[in-house]
Amino acid sequence: MAIERTLSIIKPDATARNITGKIIDKLESAGLRVVAQKRTKWSTADAEAFYAVHKERPFFNDLVAFMTSGPIVLQVLEGEGAVLKNRDVMGATNPADAADGTIRKDFAENIERNSVHGSDSAENAAAEIAMCFKDDELVG
Repeated sequence: MAIERTLSIIKPDATARNITGKIIDKLESAGLRVVAQKRTKWSTADAEAFYAVHKERPFFNDLVAFMTSGPIVLQVLEGEGAVLKNRDVMGATNPADAADGTIRKDFAENIERNSVHGSDSAENAAAEIAMCFKDDELVG
């Protein structure tokens, strides 16, 4: 399997509960390495641009409002099969369906406040990383 990079976001529900370190520990323990990281607060325009693919979906406005409600932690993770590995560690979008020991099973409050985002493909990972980080911020 190839070394890949993927985007990870620790969402406002998790930063508000001060569990970013616990989430990062799960990612690193799974063999993913943080090669870029920053804590920020998105503007409405930032969130709308990032989630533009969902613009026509009924949950879009609520998603944008949630993602701008507090700080987030943006990360680039690197490792063998990083996209799939990150998705496995995150668990199912709905924490009720997530496997024991996954981030969402352990930390998510509900399907909307599910603590983390991860890229769903290598192509989307590249696009999402480019939206959130400059090349010189990737220091892996």
